[in-house]
Amino acid sequence: MASSYSSSSSRNWSYDVFPSFSGEDVRKTFLSHFMKELDRKLITAFKDNEIERSRSLDPELRQAIKDSRIAVVIFSANYASSSWCLNELLEIVRCKEECAQMVIPVFYGLDPSHVRKQTGDFGKIFEKTCQNKTEDEIILWREALTDVANILGYHSVTWDNEARMINEIANDVLGKLNVSPSYEVEDFVGIEDHIRAMSSLLDLESEEVRMVGIWGPSGIGKTTIARALFSRLSRRFQSSVFIDKVFISKNMDVYRGANLGDYNMKLHLQRAFLAEVLDNRDIRIDHIGAVEKMLRHRKALIFIDDLDDQDVLDALAGRTQWFGSGSRIIVVTKDKHFLRAHGIDHIYEVCLPSKHLALEIFCQSAFRRNSPPDGFMELASEVVFCAGNLPLGLDVLGSNLRGRDKEDWLDMLPRLRTSLDRKIERTLRASYDGLNNKKDKAIFRHVACLFSGRKVDHIKLLLEDRNLDVNIGLKNLVDKSLIHERFNTVEMHSLLQEMGKEIVRAQSDEPGEREFLMDSKDIWDVLEDNTGTKRVLGIELIMDETDEIHVHENAFKGMCNLSFLEIFGCNVVRLHLPKNFDYLPPSLRLLSWHGYPMRCMPSKFQPENLIKLVMRAGNLEKLWEGVASLTCLKEIDLTLSVNLKEIPDLSKAMNLERLCLDFCSSLLELPSSIRNLKKLRDLEMNFCTNLETIPTGIYLNSFEGFVLSGCSRLRRFPEILTNISESPSYLTLDVLNMTNLRSENLWEGVQQPFTTLMTRLQLSEIPSLVELPSSFQNLNKLKWLDIRNCINLETLPTGINLQSLEYLVLSGCSRLRSFPNISRNIQYLKLSFSAIEEVPWWVEKFSALKDLNMANCTNLRRISLNILKLKHLKVALFSNCGALTEANWDDSPSIVAIATDTIHSSLPDRYVSIAHLDFTGCFNLDHKDLFQQQTVFMRVILSGEEVPSYFTHRNSGTSLTNIPLPHISPSHQFVRVKACALFDIATFSFHSFNIQVCFRFIDMSGNHFDVQPEFSTSRLGGHLVIFDSCFPSNKDITLLSDQLNYDHIDIQFRLIEEDYVLQLKGCGILFPENGQSMGNQPCNPKILPLVSGGNTSNNGYLGGHETVHSQEYGDSALESNPDNISHVFAADEDNVVNDGCRVADQSVETLRNSKRMRVFVKPMKTTWLIMSLNTNVKTVVKGQRKTGSECG
Repeated sequence: MASSYSSSSSRNWSYDVFPSFSGEDVRKTFLSHFMKELDRKLITAFKDNEIERSRSLDPELRQAIKDSRIAVVIFSANYASSSWCLNELLEIVRCKEECAQMVIPVFYGLDPSHVRKQTGDFGKIFEKTCQNKTEDEIILWREALTDVANILGYHSVTWDNEARMINEIANDVLGKLNVSPSYEVEDFVGIEDHIRAMSSLLDLESEEVRMVGIWGPSGIGKTTIARALFSRLSRRFQSSVFIDKVFISKNMDVYRGANLGDYNMKLHLQRAFLAEVLDNRDIRIDHIGAVEKMLRHRKALIFIDDLDDQDVLDALAGRTQWFGSGSRIIVVTKDKHFLRAHGIDHIYEVCLPSKHLALEIFCQSAFRRNSPPDGFMELASEVVFCAGNLPLGLDVLGSNLRGRDKEDWLDMLPRLRTSLDRKIERTLRASYDGLNNKKDKAIFRHVACLFSGRKVDHIKLLLEDRNLDVNIGLKNLVDKSLIHERFNTVEMHSLLQEMGKEIVRAQSDEPGEREFLMDSKDIWDVLEDNTGTKRVLGIELIMDETDEIHVHENAFKGMCNLSFLEIFGCNVVRLHLPKNFDYLPPSLRLLSWHGYPMRCMPSKFQPENLIKLVMRAGNLEKLWEGVASLTCLKEIDLTLSVNLKEIPDLSKAMNLERLCLDFCSSLLELPSSIRNLKKLRDLEMNFCTNLETIPTGIYLNSFEGFVLSGCSRLRRFPEILTNISESPSYLTLDVLNMTNLRSENLWEGVQQPFTTLMTRLQLSEIPSLVELPSSFQNLNKLKWLDIRNCINLETLPTGINLQSLEYLVLSGCSRLRSFPNISRNIQYLKLSFSAIEEVPWWVEKFSALKDLNMANCTNLRRISLNILKLKHLKVALFSNCGALTEANWDDSPSIVAIATDTIHSSLPDRYVSIAHLDFTGCFNLDHKDLFQQQTVFMRVILSGEEVPSYFTHRNSGTSLTNIPLPHISPSHQFVRVKACALFDIATFSFHSFNIQVCFRFIDMSGNHFDVQPEFSTSRLGGHLVIFDSCFPSNKDITLLSDQLNYDHIDIQFRLIEEDYVLQLKGCGILFPENGQSMGNQPCNPKILPLVSGGNTSNNGYLGGHETVHSQEYGDSALESNPDNISHVFAADEDNVVNDGCRVADQSVETLRNSKRMRVFVKPMKTTWLIMSLNTNVKTVVKGQRKTGSECG
């Protein structure tokens, strides 16, 4: 049916909300986040765009107040200082009395009684504003203040979380607008996320006429989203209508049997449509152009739900020109083609909910709560899995299980795993029945029964030449949301798969009369009883689900059209073929038989139609005798055929593209016919341990991959590379265990000129490899070079720069003494267990380097700390380099400082140690050298049993107390602190943990101010962790000791999570001498502080980091863009969130008066020092002093 919006008042409002506020107090803080929340909830608010305000009320502003349904008055400290604000308030009170305008007061950092009675600081400011005003004006202002302050509103001091307060105010506005969440909104978990996404597509601020599509499969919640949107948006438009399928069907009944393209049918449909839009049942039209004539000056909201016919869309919303400025037409459909054909480019694809949201949706249906009760989590999770996260399935299954006890659930689960609920099936079946082409339906059944999860190219290859028009058919299925193509893979939802299988099962009560056999019991009966017929096109048998099967000798003879046969699983040994089994259908295009039990293929098998042959881990000794016709064959995979002794003549397999013989350990040679396979792209022979020869003179024009890993008896590298015009892009010679003359001959063959198209090269464990050939300089596209464990490799080419090389492994090259210099673009450099003696100064030129591993380089004596200039470096490992004695800079401090200025200007978090160095087991290194002339942040892991003596404040415990507060220069932007934590570990293990250090500034009265950096690390055992941290030395902090009498600091180290293996047994702090700091770099608001990675979700997590904040904005104030997230720092109670470094502008008086301010970001666990140090500032001002042991 259609529905239209009717307001509770006859008045048309231009705005939902008019905010009245003092810009200097709240514009950049509370107001900006409140307005963003209104936008998210599709609430229209008047935006003054910072218009210049005078003493008298601007006519435009006065009109905006009149045209607003609700006024939100934000009283703040300076609200009464502005006669403009007070005159706004007068107008609001007048509209409240005359136009029934609703008013919501917000007391931001104020006592409501001070506003009501004009007392306190608010009253003093008000009295000042009243100077030189008439008595009548003052009386009106006082009455207005008292009137509005008497209305029940929101007092910020009573809220411990400002984000929740803002959200509550926005919801209050929704309720007062008569659009409080309907049952769809309340019950549909995640609806706000959908509305938020749709908001950007709708672009309601624009005056253009816009059409937007909502697209997705049946049962995913499209209509619910549309209904919720309609409820939210209707009040914004002059006319609004929701057209659903009932409306269309009802009006089509008048012309039953007529085509929707019929002129009279369209005319009748338009008349009914206009009657709804204009709320006029007596409307008459005589031509189709009447819609444009009647609506072109009307701002309309049109929803067309469940569209399944292009003619309906053409009749109701043929062109944007039909509607007035600002109109929005939302079309909901399962078929994306309808949207594209109508020129609708703004399309919202409704995707499946996450596992977490799916569980919540199910629990709402099954338990009327957001999470399962005790004892039901595992069962609920399994039902969610059975439903495939589809909202319809979650709701139906939840309602079926509601009120049942645990035993009933356990009894019903087997049925849920194997069958489809009828309600779900009916809904999903409509999508299948809506396919207009029999070929599309056939492709759907193929995918549902056999090909879901397969590569697109694989499906097209197997279905070509079958008169199914597979290319366009797959596109149609994608458009109709029946399949998805992701990463070149076709995916079908599990419930749609089950529906497709049910369609096939319904073809006949006899399994042998169906197109596809998927159920093990049915396949068992057909193969044992020989009941298969020509109707059978495909069989997929998973042997995990069956007992033993004894296949009838003629089982496949009746299935003359069988094209796809796949048998796999853990129990393939239970499938038995009779000795006289000698027939497989020649119609086979795909034959995949894991664990094939016979030594040879059936003697009468004719594979002329075979495209793909996969016979893994079977008993085959050979495929067949003689030369078979293999003109269609594209792929042969005989992996793990350990008994295979020979490959047949492949001279007629001229289209073969891939031959995989991995782990065919009995194979001695390849047939000479392989040299003529000009379309062969991949030849894989991993661990063919008895393979001795490969035919010479191979002409492989399309060769891309050649794998000879572990072919330890191979005598000579084949002549391949010299005879091809298109060179291979991937060459692997990995784990070649060669110890005699044959190995040397093999390496000589490999040293033929390397192809310039090669992207990956592995030459590992080749003892005869002493140096790399000069032809290496031509490998300009090489990205990956792995030459590990070549124990005689001594030198690398010099004077070359492989521009594409990103990954270089030389680990275990125990004679390699020089640091590699073959590419300046390397990102990952693995040199462990090599004989390299020095990390040279020019390592600073490796500008892309992220990861350097030189662990266990026992000859390494010196490291140039110029490596710390590399701004992308995340980790450098030098553990167990026993000969290491030097680690110092090769430049003067000024040069280093200039270089590191660039690093820190792009530093994502100024509370982060940027360089992560591991020197565990380097007992001869004086680690004080690491910190000489240090200008960059570092985190260093060392072996040690006590906190170094150069830490001026040390303790054997976990806290330091009564440390004098150092002088902090107001000219410095940051104060830098070096911290040390000493760990003991009971048993060495790979561990990851978080350390927090609480710096508590304490004054003589007991008030304190906390700064709490944190970081996470991993893989420690009996080691020191020395790390840099800092906090902003802004006006509030630098004047602590002078103006607030903060005279000392207590410091507490602790593990964030309890750990019984690790023990923190010592700590130390080193403050900068003479007030040193990180320098005077300008404060960049975009990096203070950064919450790195991930997306903002609605549960208070930001990029994977949990935010705890006394009055934070949380998810309502932060966006997924890190630049936006980074603006959150800290503030006082009246001004919680400040943009960027605006906290530095707060007055000391403000800090004095604040009761509480803090931001706390909990870091993620990381692996092996790869993440940047996760440190953030938590600031707290409390009235009572606590001891150092209570800190944090």
